[in-house]
Amino acid sequence: MNVLYTAEATVTGGRDEGHGRTAEGALDVDIRVPTELGGPGGGTNPEELFAVGFASCFESALKLVARRKKLDADDVSIDSRVMLLPTPERGFKLAAELDVTLPSIEDGDQAADLVRAAHQVCPYSDATRGNIDVALTANGRELEGGATAAG
Repeated sequence: MNVLYTAEATVTGGRDEGHGRTAEGALDVDIRVPTELGGPGGGTNPEELFAVGFASCFESALKLVARRKKLDADDVSIDSRVMLLPTPERGFKLAAELDVTLPSIEDGDQAADLVRAAHQVCPYSDATRGNIDVALTANGRELEGGATAAG
């Protein structure tokens, strides 16, 4: 396998009273249970980190797809949400929503096509496909065909 890049991080304490730091030190965060889940808050959590990672990766994929089609999407903005949901087995699962705004792409079909194409290129989309529900929106228009969990 031809590895292009490896991210390294160390986490101690988990989500309760944890701390996470990347090997290079650019990300150095306290990890806490959010107040909505009965925790103290005051730090980030795995869902927030996933939301930032997914949105930033998706934005890069979208810009790549746009450049290939000779379109300008440099002003793209993505609002991402990652939800923690209970399962019937008393476990947990994730769901995600990516709300993509493309001010430079006024044609709704073209914006939708770019978002769908980015969803095929983004490594986070690839990792979540068939595992969690992912809802996509392009310039306010909900798209059919996001990744849905198997079963």
